[in-house]
Amino acid sequence: MEPLTEHRLVSGPVVYGFLRLVRVSEARQEALVASLAEYCRNHELELSGIFTEREAGAGSGSAAFTGLLDVLALPDVYGVLAPAASHLGPRAIAAERGRGIQAVGSRLLLVRRSRRACPPAASTTAARRHSRGTTRLLETES
Repeated sequence: MEPLTEHRLVSGPVVYGFLRLVRVSEARQEALVASLAEYCRNHELELSGIFTEREAGAGSGSAAFTGLLDVLALPDVYGVLAPAASHLGPRAIAAERGRGIQAVGSRLLLVRRSRRACPPAASTTAARRHSRGTTRLLETES
């Protein structure tokens, strides 16, 4: 538990992590867990546990995801934290799991959103111009 801006110890909203780790090295797993913990620290959330799915063909009702849904039904749980939407599984399964998370009244927080979900860079701040294999950053006026 970290002090808030007011320098008082306050418990943050409770979240649980979800990782889909199929054929992932131990170093990669540690890095993903560290990224979830850092996200929680930066956003004043309390990471209460991490559910890990390790089987590729588990489907939407895997033991790890079912366990996650069980804890999401507990009082005072804010939501689920994942490094990216791909950690919920392939698109069809991820969509179904997203609906399941919403159905229990929880939020899905993604450390890294998909490129389509990110707003495009504003053209009034900077423009890139490619010329003969080099990249220059040109400032444009507002």
